[in-house]
Amino acid sequence: LLWLFTPFIPALFLALLIAIATFKQYNKFQQKLSDSNAALLTTLLVTVVLILPLGYILLISGLEISALIQTINTDFDAKQSNQILYQTVSGLPLSDSLKVTLNAALSSNMEGFLISIKDFSVVILKSIVSLSSYFIFFLIVTVFSLYYFYIDGKNTVKRLKDLSPLENHLDDILFNQFSNLSITLVGSVFIIALLQGAVFSIGVMIVGLPVLYFGIAMALASFIPVLGGLIIWLPLSLYLYAQGQTTDAMIIVLFGAVLIGTVIDHFVRPMIIQKFSKSSNQSSALDHTLITVLSTLAGIMQFGVLGLFIGPIIAAMAISIFDVYAIKYADSLDRS
Repeated sequence: LLWLFTPFIPALFLALLIAIATFKQYNKFQQKLSDSNAALLTTLLVTVVLILPLGYILLISGLEISALIQTINTDFDAKQSNQILYQTVSGLPLSDSLKVTLNAALSSNMEGFLISIKDFSVVILKSIVSLSSYFIFFLIVTVFSLYYFYIDGKNTVKRLKDLSPLENHLDDILFNQFSNLSITLVGSVFIIALLQGAVFSIGVMIVGLPVLYFGIAMALASFIPVLGGLIIWLPLSLYLYAQGQTTDAMIIVLFGAVLIGTVIDHFVRPMIIQKFSKSSNQSSALDHTLITVLSTLAGIMQFGVLGLFIGPIIAAMAISIFDVYAIKYADSLDRS
């Protein structure tokens, strides 16, 4: 059965996350409407507020990235890139001898390295475009599944508890942890993405760059804690600096490194995650930055875009299993 449904697993998983995160709203509608009408209303609300805007962003991103791929393939010049590298190194506050040594070390294999980066970038960008074109099918399956997760969710959880070999209170720990993680991930990830995208948009607007494109790019990159924003603002600032636009480069560094990389990633992000965790009266494995970063990166490598959610959930659930083990065998453990 799992093999049969393999093409639908990403859409089913996303629908499950959204259903769990919005189930309280479904329960409120259920008090005034029938189960089917409450599920239909909640599904429509989620589709309009969350899924359709996400679809629009992916569609626009796909169009922009398609144009970018064409630009990379037609305008890429490794020799020109070497010249940009030389200009960048020349502008660094280093001694002349050190600049010569650094430039020679970087330039020796730079042409082949840049070509490899170009080819790799095109592959990644094409995969994003294919995701955008696949999104219509993905969207239909997600919305359809979401409706039935609302209706059958409670019965499914009860059935799984009945089949589980664990005691009910241990089952409750695992199910509650999964539910709380889903709420925390969906809520915190999208809030942080919107916040970082909006902040970076202000910065690129000041320097006269395309606001929508770089805002979306930063919002998507922010799904990866700490490292995500660096992928966007660092190359952009280096490019502007190499072009002699020192002030613009410093503005990008200010918005990227200081506001996003320091203030939002190191202060605001933990506060948002902690707020969601407190609302569920449980601590979250997402409070641990190292676990979150590594599990997010590993999730992307294994599962693609949805690995942004799947990776942290797998890591956190693994920690929860150890917690359950510690509770079940508390009397047998040597705590000396």
